[in-house]
Amino acid sequence: MGNDLSSSLRPAIVLTILFAILLCAAYPLAVLGLGQALFPTQANGSLIMEKGRVLGSTVVGQAFTSDRYFQSRPSAAGKGYDGLASSGSNYGPTSQALVDRVKGDIEKARASGVSGAIPADLVTASGSGLDPDLSPAAALAQAPRVATERGLPLARVRALVEQSIEQPLLGFLGEPRVNILALNRQLDQIAPASTQ
Repeated sequence: MGNDLSSSLRPAIVLTILFAILLCAAYPLAVLGLGQALFPTQANGSLIMEKGRVLGSTVVGQAFTSDRYFQSRPSAAGKGYDGLASSGSNYGPTSQALVDRVKGDIEKARASGVSGAIPADLVTASGSGLDPDLSPAAALAQAPRVATERGLPLARVRALVEQSIEQPLLGFLGEPRVNILALNRQLDQIAPASTQ
């Protein structure tokens, strides 16, 4: 009986160790190596570097607090744009907390000069709370404020937004969008923030 147990136990232990090495070390290292070799920028977080410091990521939203910049979509991630707390607010359509937050965001948008219909993505958070993109309408709605704050012609700022529109993948996957970090970096190239 003891012999049967040891003969059955040995293959189970050997296979457990083999699969632990294979699935916990070899496979993850192979995927990491392939990612670094084939897609190094994406594998390292799609980070934007300037003068040795990280400005942000093209795939993770961040807060822009100055009126001189285009503002990102509101975030429900932690205290705002917290990558460790990425999630939606989980508020339902009848939630008073959601209604109050959206009303506050509408008031902020109106105070910053947005007139007419307010695009939904200016006042609602995305599912992850970290969306780096806005709809072209939401970016264009902010153009008058940015142009005024920077002392630039409105037509120039609107043209910059139009040039920054990324089309859906393969022409039909997704919606047209504007990456806010990329747009603000282009804005700084025309009119640096420090000189205004």
